[in-house]
Amino acid sequence: MRLPVIKHIVDFVDKNDEDWVVETVEFLEDLTEAKGIKDEEIDVIGELLSNMYGALEVHKAIKNGTPQKEALNGFMKRVMGSID
Repeated sequence: MRLPVIKHIVDFVDKNDEDWVVETVEFLEDLTEAKGIKDEEIDVIGELLSNMYGALEVHKAIKNGTPQKEALNGFMKRVMGSID
């Protein structure tokens, strides 16, 4: 996961609508099941998906009143904590 990418997606959701990201997630998940897709391509799609899911979580926290910077930092701390 990359914080700048997550922040960019959160900004996109603020300017547009969360549904765009949700529908993109659904599409990318479906795309991973296409015949002939390579492992490297699945890895890239997986990275995109993880960033989008992260952005949706951060956006939800912001909607619940958490300042954006705090929501982003809190999310990344949870992610880093789960890796350890």
